[in-house]
Amino acid sequence: MTETSTTRLARVPDTAATVLAAVEAIAPHLRGRSPEIEGDRRLPADVVELVRSTGVFRMGFGAEFGGPALTAAEQTRVLAALAYGDTSVGWCAMVGMDSGLFANYLHPNAVRELFPTLDESIAGMLAPAGTAVPVPGGYRVTGRWSFASGITHADWVFAGTRVIGPDADSSIPPDHRPWRVVLVPPHEVELVDRWDTTGLRGTASLDYTLTDVFVPGHRTFDFGAPRQATGPLSTPDLQMRKMPGVALGTARAALDHAREIAQSKRDKATGRPWSQDYRVQYTLGDCEARYLAMHHGVYRSLEHRWNRLCEGISQNELTADERVETALARLHAFRTAREIVRSLYDLHATAAVYRPSPFDRWLRDLDTMCQHFMAQDQIVQSAGAFLLGGTPHNPLVLGILDQSRSRR
Repeated sequence: MTETSTTRLARVPDTAATVLAAVEAIAPHLRGRSPEIEGDRRLPADVVELVRSTGVFRMGFGAEFGGPALTAAEQTRVLAALAYGDTSVGWCAMVGMDSGLFANYLHPNAVRELFPTLDESIAGMLAPAGTAVPVPGGYRVTGRWSFASGITHADWVFAGTRVIGPDADSSIPPDHRPWRVVLVPPHEVELVDRWDTTGLRGTASLDYTLTDVFVPGHRTFDFGAPRQATGPLSTPDLQMRKMPGVALGTARAALDHAREIAQSKRDKATGRPWSQDYRVQYTLGDCEARYLAMHHGVYRSLEHRWNRLCEGISQNELTADERVETALARLHAFRTAREIVRSLYDLHATAAVYRPSPFDRWLRDLDTMCQHFMAQDQIVQSAGAFLLGGTPHNPLVLGILDQSRSRR
């Protein structure tokens, strides 16, 4: 990028209202590009720049760095509006905006070096699938990671590692070694293209490898060491909160499309208008009811969590019910969105299977989305275990880094 950060800041939307308005304005264009995006299995360069121009990638940056400091609920609304246009675009933006959230764990000087314009996209995998060996000035990193959504257009790549010394005790289990996230420029990773999937095909969620790559220490961070001990950006689950926006936007797109069709469609056998058909009326009413429940559940939980943490309390001071609600509302959104689109798909029967219909793509996208660990039974188990004083299978979704601290 050749423009200065001042020039870009003056032009790119930088408030919750203006970013949302900019995204809503490009959604129809994205809808028209969906077949191309899916066919290419990645976002075209001009689509990336169009998304960048809306301010989406800067949503997580706070005022300290000149960012718009959107709340988790505001971020989610923007991502929902983007996914309303195209699900793969919404998913890539959901990951790509993590740069601003990671800034809360990096030294300010590192943030300004890595993200001078705030509008740079990031991609990668947080799970510690690699190793980081401490050396003078940083770490030597090796590993292979998967599901790096948006990596073909990313300005930076992140990777989760376990820190291991050259003379490490082999008796220490890998999951007990320190977890550290490293950031590297794209040219230092080797891409492995296995992304031939049924859904979210346009996300280019490729594998990537690093082989003995030196990463300076200031380009690494630990989720257990935020720069501020309290506040809504101090918890290690902060990058998960806005994820349901993609599911919400996809379901809303399918519902609106179904309602539009029902206004003019007639049953081929009877000639009866769909708008007067009990089955159609019931299906759409039922889907709207499910949508409203998941919509309000997601935003209520996000706003409640954000406001509580803004009061200055630590995450550990939240009640058990407050700790689990965002994770459960998020999972419910993924699963309910899929149920809604499945119902609409079945309502349209054979018409839904032909490519001019977007129902097939929406359903495949949500089916793939629901294979993410965030929509799996382990999230339900983790919430239940936490409420009962047991051991969560996935403590990170509850903001727990140390499993020994998950017991109450």
